[in-house]
Amino acid sequence: MEVRHLTSLIAIADNGSFSAAARALGTVQSNVSAHISRLEAELGVTLVERQSGELTEDGARVVERARQVIHELEDIAAEVHSTDATIEGETRLGCIGTTARWLMPRLLQTLSASHPNVHATVYEGATSLLVPRLLSGDLDAAILHFPIDQPELELEPLFSEDLVLLVHSKHEWASRQSITIVELAQRPILLPPRLNALRRILDRTAATHRVVLQPQAEIDGMRLLASLAFEGFGPAVVPSTAIPTWLTGDFARVALPQMPRRLVGWATRRRPLPNRPTQATFDVAKLVIGGTDSLPRGVHPDPVFARSVRSNL
Repeated sequence: MEVRHLTSLIAIADNGSFSAAARALGTVQSNVSAHISRLEAELGVTLVERQSGELTEDGARVVERARQVIHELEDIAAEVHSTDATIEGETRLGCIGTTARWLMPRLLQTLSASHPNVHATVYEGATSLLVPRLLSGDLDAAILHFPIDQPELELEPLFSEDLVLLVHSKHEWASRQSITIVELAQRPILLPPRLNALRRILDRTAATHRVVLQPQAEIDGMRLLASLAFEGFGPAVVPSTAIPTWLTGDFARVALPQMPRRLVGWATRRRPLPNRPTQATFDVAKLVIGGTDSLPRGVHPDPVFARSVRSNL
């Protein structure tokens, strides 16, 4: 099995046909066909349907593993060329949307200044969508909503943030400074779906006070949840960063002192170990979060690394 055979298979998966794969690779179709035939002969399975150019089930499985192999080879080359002073290479980072909005401008700017040869590709998504991509090797690391029950992942807390009630200014709760969980359970509110990590936290907290939250609607997506609250569809419990710092309008944020904070952290696979660009990006993320006093409202750095970062500034 040769790297060029795997590269040809990946090109077919990405481009949809033998001819398109050949153009993408800068070669001729006969070379791509020969590479796939040799790979199929070695594995003893059909990887690509010749008439449609679509991958078979076996082909899709091989492509998934082939992407990991190619990425690991790229990491090896980057490691060889990297030194302690100059780190170079690629990192693929996932990030939940509410965090990405405020953290990525600061993180990418600092990363570019401190490690100009590191290329970061950022993918936004919900925790439930990013975890499978991280486990499969499609991502090198991800900034996610904890807790995560995945023993294959290494987890590091980054910060916690307040949960608040977001309401339209015409809502009866808009004039309140804070509200209790018992009061919150007396009216239908917008909630995440039941399997969502935030929803589990809300339901467990309500249960400790012997009440049940009433869903007016269940919304999968924190930005959409916040948008519906902004428009007056109903009140919603959201992380503090779901409300952009620059946003003004007919809404109010009401404190929920009985609610625990949402914990956000950094996740990587235990094996293989993160490449040097990914580790450098993690170090920059800790520096940006723990070493600044201008964090968004309601965000609290993890006290352990915050103390460590500040002592080294």
